[in-house]
Amino acid sequence: MKIAVDAMGSDYAPQEIVLGAIQAVKEYRCEVVLVGDQAQLETELNQQGNWQQWGITIQHASQVIEMHEHPSVAVRKKKDASVVVATRLVKEGQCDAVVSAGSTGAAVAAALFGLGRIKGIGRPAIATPIPNLKGTTILLDSGANVDSKPKHLVQNAIMGSIFAEYILGISQPRVGLLNIGEEENKGNDQCLETLPLLKQMQTIRFIGNVEGRDIPKGTVDVVVCDGFVGNVVLKFGEGLASVILQLVKDSIKQSGWLTKLASLMILPALKKLRRKLDYAEYGGAPLLGVNGGFIICHGSSRSKEIKNAIRVACEFSQNRVVEHISENVMKEGFISND
Repeated sequence: MKIAVDAMGSDYAPQEIVLGAIQAVKEYRCEVVLVGDQAQLETELNQQGNWQQWGITIQHASQVIEMHEHPSVAVRKKKDASVVVATRLVKEGQCDAVVSAGSTGAAVAAALFGLGRIKGIGRPAIATPIPNLKGTTILLDSGANVDSKPKHLVQNAIMGSIFAEYILGISQPRVGLLNIGEEENKGNDQCLETLPLLKQMQTIRFIGNVEGRDIPKGTVDVVVCDGFVGNVVLKFGEGLASVILQLVKDSIKQSGWLTKLASLMILPALKKLRRKLDYAEYGGAPLLGVNGGFIICHGSSRSKEIKNAIRVACEFSQNRVVEHISENVMKEGFISND
């Protein structure tokens, strides 16, 4: 696999992007094309050793889309922006997938303009892995579309189920519609209209309405909602996990010597918990519904998340996720272009 990596635009670019790319090519034996300012990238790479022999190349891009810029306007105006050029490499068949930790809006716009949508998909969705007691739950949409129609949520269910099966290895993933109650008569108009459509599906294992607490409990593998709700759930979960770990640390610091001594015995367990709650372990979130692999990372991504995002990008292409989504959308007949 050859992955195009947008090396500019994130909080710690290009240093952390470069380090993550180096780790990825060494660990996963893939190729990486770093897209961005050639002089800056060469400076970072030269500090790490003989990078020309590691499967890393550079594609120069003279522009960067900043976080404050209007995504679609910037993508149209800045034809030589790093995320635009990286996407073009996939469109032209020179690379297999894209990884970007820049502006999420710009990433979505670049993917839509550069790759286009899978035939039959109305609106792409960001699918975010969330840790639970039993493994991982996929939440989508987590921010690409804040006003989705029922048919878009149905397509989200198809795409999320495919990703859970082929990337997370979950056989017959359980799909739930995020709602304020499990009863079929609960929810707003969007949920009430979507539920009967999901019940008719043949290619997914729909288990009905689920509540927010079902996500961390692990009673559902794929949770479907619109981007407004999904993004609120995601940010709340990330904040809560961070607060819980900080509260544990503060409690230990404020305790007596006996508690501090005992904490040394549970330190390995705490480190394991921290890894499980660390979003960097999951390697970013795929943008599902566009005609190519596109992995979106946090703007504050360090090398670890970039490395894992490149791994996910490789698996995405190797497992032909785009083709599987297209096949199932056609089977279900929920075809939309709006």
